[in-house]
Amino acid sequence: MQVHVRDNNVDQALRALKKKLQREGVFREMKLRRNFEKPSARKKRERAEAVRRHRKLLRKRIEREGF
Repeated sequence: MQVHVRDNNVDQALRALKKKLQREGVFREMKLRRNFEKPSARKKRERAEAVRRHRKLLRKRIEREGF
């Protein structure tokens, strides 16, 4: 991943880098890998995340279509 520093403005480049890392999910991945997670717990968490994403998508769709 690259971020270009323009006009010696390192703070702006750092903010851009953090935003890119956040979007890619790097910080979340680091947090999850701090401790060992049993495979069964991982599957359960991932299923719950998928359900949450699906419900959010449905809420947005309903709001957009006006049901």
